Amino acid sequence: MKPAPEISTLRCALVSIIAAISVAACSGGIAPPGKSVQVAQSDSLGANYVVTQIGIAGLRKLGYRVTLSTVNTTMFFLAAAQRDLDLAMDINFPQQEPGFRKVSAKAQTVGRGLIEGGGTNGYLIDKKTADAYGITNLAQLRDPRIAALFGHGGRADLINCDASWSCGEVVDYQIARFGLSGTVHSIRGKYEALMVEVVSRVQRGEPVFFYAWSPSWMNKMLVPGRDVVWLPTPFDALPDSVPDKGSALTPGVVGCAGGADPCRMAMSAWNYETVASREFIASHPQVKRLFEQMSFPKSDWSAWEQAISASGGGSDRSIRKLAEEWIGSHQREFDTWVASARAAR
Repeated sequence: MKPAPEISTLRCALVSIIAAISVAACSGGIAPPGKSVQVAQSDSLGANYVVTQIGIAGLRKLGYRVTLSTVNTTMFFLAAAQRDLDLAMDINFPQQEPGFRKVSAKAQTVGRGLIEGGGTNGYLIDKKTADAYGITNLAQLRDPRIAALFGHGGRADLINCDASWSCGEVVDYQIARFGLSGTVHSIRGKYEALMVEVVSRVQRGEPVFFYAWSPSWMNKMLVPGRDVVWLPTPFDALPDSVPDKGSALTPGVVGCAGGADPCRMAMSAWNYETVASREFIASHPQVKRLFEQMSFPKSDWSAWEQAISASGGGSDRSIRKLAEEWIGSHQREFDTWVASARAAR
C-alpha cells in the first residue's frame, strides 16, 4: 500500500532537510555491507557533542561508516521512526519523553543514561546574599523585600532558560505554582550571554538569581557551596508536558541552602539517553552493546561544558579534540567497551 501523498511528501522533505544539514563524519575507506550508521546530535551545543564524538569513535573501531547530522529532537524522533536516522546519544529525559512516547513502537532507549547518577536542575542565588538574609528556600522570594534584593520594584529578576529550551516552560510553570508571579520576573534570552553577566556580578559581590543544572559549565565558574547555593523548592510541581519521574527530593546535593539534605530541586534527576531505531538496534547487537556500557562522571561533563564555553562556542575541531583527549586518558576503559561490543552477537 502506498503512503498517503502528504506522508510521502513529508518524508521526502525530511530526508532532504537531513541531507542538507548533515555533517560528514565518515571513516576512511568503504565499510562492509550493513556496517554504516546514521547518527544524530541535537541542535543544542554542549558537552553532549563531545560524548557523541566519543560514541562515533567507538563505532568506527567496530568498523562502521558513520554519518553525523545535526537536527532538533522532534525531527530526530520522526526520522528514527522512519529509519532515516539510526540513533542519537543526547536525548534529554524526562523533558523529551512525551515526544519519545509517540514513536516508542519504532524507537527505544539503550543503556542506563550517559551521566553517571543523573543530573539535577534548580534555582540558585549567590551565597553572600543567602547568608546575609537567611534565605534557605525559594518560597521566601514571595516576600517583596527579599525579592527586591535581586531586581527592582519589589521583583526579582530570574535568569531563566533560553527562549527555545523546554526547561523554561518548567520554570514559568513553577513561578506561578509557587505563588511567585507577583515578585519574580522571568527573563528568557540567550542563556549563555546572560550567564556571563551573572558570573561578573558575583565577582563584583552583587546579588544574582538564576536557573541552572548540573553537570554544567556554571558549576565550574560559580561553585555551589562556595559562590552560590541551590534554593530548595517548597514542593514538587511539574507541568503536564513533563513526566513525573519521582520525588524532586535529591540527597547529597552539594551547596544546598541551609545545608538541607535531601535538597528539593526543580524536578527529579534528568539524564541524556541514547535513543535508537528498534529495527536498527535489533540488527546491530554490537552497537547496542557499545552504548549499553557508555556513561561519564558529572565532573567530565562539567569540564567539557567549561571548555566549550571558554572556546567561544565550540568549533568542530575543538569538540573532536576534547573527545580524543578523553579517549587518550581513558584508553583502557574505551578499549574494554569496544572489545565487549565486538563480542556481542
